[in-house]
Amino acid sequence: MHPRASALVRVASKVPEVTVFFWVIKVLATTVGETAADLLNFNLGLGLGGTTLAMFAVLAGALGLQYRAPYYIPWRYWLVVVLVSIAGTLITDNLTDSFGVPLEVTTAGFAVALAVVFVWWYRSERTLSIHSITTRRRETFYWAAILFTFALGTAAGDLLAERLGLGYLLSAALFATVIAFIGLFYGLRVFGGVFAFWAAYVLTRPLGASLGDWVAQPSDSGGLNLGTVGPSAVCLLAVVVLVAYLTLSRRDEILDDGFGA
Repeated sequence: MHPRASALVRVASKVPEVTVFFWVIKVLATTVGETAADLLNFNLGLGLGGTTLAMFAVLAGALGLQYRAPYYIPWRYWLVVVLVSIAGTLITDNLTDSFGVPLEVTTAGFAVALAVVFVWWYRSERTLSIHSITTRRRETFYWAAILFTFALGTAAGDLLAERLGLGYLLSAALFATVIAFIGLFYGLRVFGGVFAFWAAYVLTRPLGASLGDWVAQPSDSGGLNLGTVGPSAVCLLAVVVLVAYLTLSRRDEILDDGFGA
């Protein structure tokens, strides 16, 4: 057998079709990631570093389930996304709070790391399309990109809202506006589908994070002071309901699992 054959074994598509449900769940998952990371950090009693290690252990288990899935299974996929969202938040919080790395540096660093993943992915596979996640190697590139989009989004959101003083609500409005323009330019065929998807994917992270902070943070910090428990529970319940609906309706399955872009 060719030494690279195991990486090239074709599998059924392991990711969902991009529908309105995809983006709604994505934003909800990012909001959960922001509020749940704070909730776990302050309630587990493990400290920021211990909480991060525990979360990565849980994430590794969820990724194992996802990799073993023979095809796209909604609850497995979205479980990984929610956990990656929490892990991405904790990575940025560790670098900023525990090691004193400036948000400008973490934002730039994660942007470079994400660019490296995309370049490596494209040079290896000649496509970055989510409709082509049909080999183990492409799935690995996909999840690496997802992790760095969440870490980058967290850093960028905190940079604008806190370091540059825009506030959580204004930051959320700014990110929502940019996403809307990306959608407009995609509709006008100025942007291709692959670029539009990944650009929107990166930006929905700080959008959801800014909304989560706006709801949870104290009023003197520009938030609604609702805490982390209630918002986390509400958003997580909404994710569960939507994922259950998609499991039954199968409205987000990719029917064509070929290798095209």
